[in-house]
Amino acid sequence: MSTEERLSDAIPPRTVLLVIGVLLLQLGFILSYVGAFHSPTPSRVTLGVVGPHATVDSLNGLPGAPLDARTVTSERAARQRILDRELTAGLVFDAGSTTDTLLVASAGGPALATAVEQVLTQVEASQGRSVRTVDLVAPEAGDARALTGFYAVVGWLVGGYLAAAALGIARGARPATLRRTVIRLGAMVPYAVVSGLGGALVLDQWLHALTGHFFALWWIGALLTFAAATVTMAFQVLLGVLGVGLTVLIFVILGNPSAGGAYQAELLPTFWRAIGGALPNGAGTEALRNFVYFDGHATQRPLLVIVVWGVAGLLVTFVASALRLQRIARQPPEPEGRHAKHEL
Repeated sequence: MSTEERLSDAIPPRTVLLVIGVLLLQLGFILSYVGAFHSPTPSRVTLGVVGPHATVDSLNGLPGAPLDARTVTSERAARQRILDRELTAGLVFDAGSTTDTLLVASAGGPALATAVEQVLTQVEASQGRSVRTVDLVAPEAGDARALTGFYAVVGWLVGGYLAAAALGIARGARPATLRRTVIRLGAMVPYAVVSGLGGALVLDQWLHALTGHFFALWWIGALLTFAAATVTMAFQVLLGVLGVGLTVLIFVILGNPSAGGAYQAELLPTFWRAIGGALPNGAGTEALRNFVYFDGHATQRPLLVIVVWGVAGLLVTFVASALRLQRIARQPPEPEGRHAKHEL
């Protein structure tokens, strides 16, 4: 047996391709996480300014455009728009003193609130003024750095795609019949409901990290789990085992660093900032934070994103399975002798 034959016997060519795929995912993981987090810089952070128009123009003219300032009629209006998630922060100019007031809501992302404070502190200092920060909505005592929602989203998504992958490993990535496809998809419904319930119990009742919104946590978790499961099944039907790798690419390599967990979208480079809100990771993180801390304001869009992913995964799984089975049914049967040879 030649050396080439020995290598092929020990490591089949298919396995080599899989290992190369794993290597690419590994390098993609490093590139995505380091690329997203290595240099967080504020970009066009929405800021309401209660003060002269000249102040707004000056802030919008800062190098690198860290702020997107717009005039607000009063401090009360600025506070309300922050709570409604229309603004990230507010600056209230005090003509009677040299100290202005910065309004933030650090529960929406402490890193972003800190970045805005740093920018305005430097601007005010250059004008001989100072800024006093008022935090309108701080994270709960059990939600350090407002990261609990992000980690919960990661857990629900991981549970969804691992459950779907496990079904594929146990009984084949591509279901042999439409009935099996329907059963697999149906099995993900109770799994998602239980997954969401378990996560809500941990977050609210056990650890008291996010309290007072048990049912919102439950059903957001269930939606995320179901979306991850159906998308994974869809990729498996389309690509077989390689579909799991594509799932990891979307939910782990791209989804997690762009989700607004440690660093919010306005602090990320353009690519991650652009994709974050369109992926279930970012949509789930935003929905959880807005339900828990901002009375459910601005949750329609992120919830719609999660639902769209779930429905798309469901439809693609069903349609792709049906088309594949039709294609197999139209293929001519193998010759009898060849079939017998395969059986031997």
